[in-house]
Amino acid sequence: MFFFAEADPSLFSLIMSASLFVKIVMIILVVASVWCWAIAINKFIVMRMLKTRADKFEETFWSGRTLEDLSSGLAGDVRDPMAKIFAAAMREWEESKGASSRGDGAMMMAMQRIDSVMNMVINREIAKAEKGMTFLATVGAVSLFVGLLGTVVGIIIVFLGIAKSQNADFTVVAPGVSEALIATALALICAIPAVSFYNIYASAIDRYSGRLEGYADELSAILSRKMTKGQA
Repeated sequence: MFFFAEADPSLFSLIMSASLFVKIVMIILVVASVWCWAIAINKFIVMRMLKTRADKFEETFWSGRTLEDLSSGLAGDVRDPMAKIFAAAMREWEESKGASSRGDGAMMMAMQRIDSVMNMVINREIAKAEKGMTFLATVGAVSLFVGLLGTVVGIIIVFLGIAKSQNADFTVVAPGVSEALIATALALICAIPAVSFYNIYASAIDRYSGRLEGYADELSAILSRKMTKGQA
């Protein structure tokens, strides 16, 4: 506590006395950092909600009821991606009824259409879940360079001031160099969380995508068996 009580006023004064360019860099980094935290909080809420809904959907889906019974209830849930996959597959299934009686070729084409529809829904829902991930990746990759640019420009300004004043005393140079280095410090504060959040949520989205694909494969197998029985 003592350290921060002593350091805060001097740190604030260094930021306020920095050159205009360095201040602009600092503002960009602070805004980017706040935005990254906002995305991370939103992603935490969204991924938790998706997991909860998927658990509830799968519990209902595997409760032993027939697909026809489930269709009237689960297909009406427009919030859950799994319910959207189920609804899309069942709509295509209803339109493809009778394909089994037209031979293996017609049945195969019907199953391909069902799989294609489910894949389109999965891709659309994963794209929604990935919203903001590009920004996290960009901030994680670029912020260090932005901070370094601010530091380099700040040090150049210090050296130009030294050349103009002909005074290279450490007490004169140190504040200017410190101002420039603050930009690098802010870049690290911005980049480290951005990279961490990206890795965490990219992994979570990959797992969720695998869960959706696994469910789609199981549903496709169920519908394929029903179609084959219809042919028999």
